[in-house]
Amino acid sequence: MSNLARPTLSQTILRGLACKCPRCGKGKLFSGFLTLRPACEACEQDYAFIDAGDGPAVFIILIAGFIVVAAALVVEVKYQPALWIHAALWIPTVLAVTLWPLRAMKSLLISLQFHHKAAEGRVVSRNRL
Repeated sequence: MSNLARPTLSQTILRGLACKCPRCGKGKLFSGFLTLRPACEACEQDYAFIDAGDGPAVFIILIAGFIVVAAALVVEVKYQPALWIHAALWIPTVLAVTLWPLRAMKSLLISLQFHHKAAEGRVVSRNRL
């Protein structure tokens, strides 16, 4: 199946958010919560090129931190609840806004990596004039 057309950027983003193969959009990308399959079950794309690293976690932490801290400050200033109420509110909220989007963010970054043919940096020799 090497004759697959290169997906557009919008197709790549949708495939990433759906946790599907970045090449064909049909096979599943994950075998567990964050465990990648070795290859696509539909087009047999090898997933050895994937290196999402800590990128998805960093994006999620920054976004979730902003949301939770802003919401906690608004609740504290407006209602001044007891500390146990803060704990009851924000511990489940932190878990929800960090774990729920993590899989989709990892898949999105993998799809964008595939789309842009990202790879490790390499030294390129150039002819100087």
